[in-house]
Amino acid sequence: MGKLIITGCGAAPGVPAVASGWGNCNPNNPKNVRRRSGAYLEIGDARILIDSSPDLHAQLVDNNIRYLDAVLYTHAHADHLHGIDDLRDINRISRQALDVYANDDTYRAIKERFPYLVVDDEMPNNPLYKASLILHHIIPGKSFEIKGVKITPLLLAGHSLPSVGYMFEDGAVVYISDCKEIPPESLALICRRPQILVMPLTTPRTLVYHMGLETFLGYVDMLKPEIAVVNHMAVECDYDAVDEMTPQGVVPAFDNMVLSFDERKK
Repeated sequence: MGKLIITGCGAAPGVPAVASGWGNCNPNNPKNVRRRSGAYLEIGDARILIDSSPDLHAQLVDNNIRYLDAVLYTHAHADHLHGIDDLRDINRISRQALDVYANDDTYRAIKERFPYLVVDDEMPNNPLYKASLILHHIIPGKSFEIKGVKITPLLLAGHSLPSVGYMFEDGAVVYISDCKEIPPESLALICRRPQILVMPLTTPRTLVYHMGLETFLGYVDMLKPEIAVVNHMAVECDYDAVDEMTPQGVVPAFDNMVLSFDERKK
C-alpha cells in the first residue's frame, strides 16, 4: 500500500493567523490548527515531498521524515517554497544532493532566491552546511519517473503565479495545488478514477485566484474519486463546517492526516 501524508493543510497565513486569529474556525478543535500547505508521498520505492512550506522543519519532525528521493514544487509562492533551507538535514542524513523538480517559473525563483542551495559545476555538493539541491525542469503534460513511479505534472490555471499539480501512476493520487480552475487538457490526462484527489479550498467562496466550493465539487463530480480531500484552507474554513457542506466521500484535511491507497493500477 502507498501512503500520503498531508503535512500541512493551511493557506498562506496558517490557522490561527497572525492578523485574523481563528476567524471562523473553532479554536477548541485541534483539526483547525493548520500549518502551511505540503504533502509527503510513499509510493513504490519512492519517497517524495510536495513543496517545502515555511513550517517544513516541524512537518518533517512530526512525521519522522528523514529520507527523500525528490521534492516536487507546485509554484513559487513563499508559503510553498520558503522552507527550502530545512532540506539541509535530509542532505545530512543521505550525505548526497537531493533532486528537485519544478516548472520554469519556480525553477527560476529557486535559482534567484536561493542560489547558494543549487548544485552545479561552480557549486559542488556540500550537504554538511547547507541544503544541496539538483534542479530539474518539468513540462506540464510530460511525464517523468522517480524510482519507476510515473509522475505527470498537470497545468493549472487562474492563480497569480504559474502553478502545477501532480498525478501519480495515471491517477492513483492526484494532487492539485493553488488554482482557480483545472484546464481541460489537464483533466484529459487523468485517465483512471483517482483513489485520492487532493484539491485546494482557500475559502468556500470563489476568490480572484482561488476556486470556491461550487467549482471544487464540480471537479469531484466530474472525476469521481474514491476520496476527495479539501486542502489549503484559510480561517474562513472551519473543519466541522466544511465537513457539513461537503457530500460523502469528500473530507476536510487536517495536519498530519494519513491516507492509504493501492499502488497497483486498477
